[in-house]
Amino acid sequence: MQAPLILSLLLDAASQAFFDRAREQWFPVGRNHLRAHVTMFHHLPGGQLVSIKEHLAAVCAQQKPVGVAVTGLRSLGRGVAYSLRAPEIQVLRAQLALHWRDDLTPQDRQGWRPHVTIQNKVSPAEARDLLGLLSRDFVPFNATATGVGVWRYCGGPWESEGEILFLGV
Repeated sequence: MQAPLILSLLLDAASQAFFDRAREQWFPVGRNHLRAHVTMFHHLPGGQLVSIKEHLAAVCAQQKPVGVAVTGLRSLGRGVAYSLRAPEIQVLRAQLALHWRDDLTPQDRQGWRPHVTIQNKVSPAEARDLLGLLSRDFVPFNATATGVGVWRYCGGPWESEGEILFLGV
């Protein structure tokens, strides 16, 4: 059995750099194996890589880059994330979920609340402190969704299986 696939929403370079810097600063050093990311699906069948990428290519060829509002920060209990609002991407994800409905895990069948985790696996007190610190100076801003990343889960780190960009990117 092949390792499962993860799909992430790709963001414009400046937004990605902002989230990467925050993650590098606040994520526990020994546990940070990934760049900042917006997970769309946590576990798709690894053996279906070719058909998943083909379907994504067809869908993404019809999707223009779209604005994503970074609306605030939220507690993850033992971490902190930036909350995102992206109605057009919500629709895209729902369409993908419908297409892959027979292959989705319970986690991926749930409603999707897009976010970028910048801290995780810390004490609740440490997470509350960071949430308070970052919330004081937070100003909402906009990012741009540019495509979908396909990753293979390798028990910690992720291995890239490619990027499928939206129309015109």
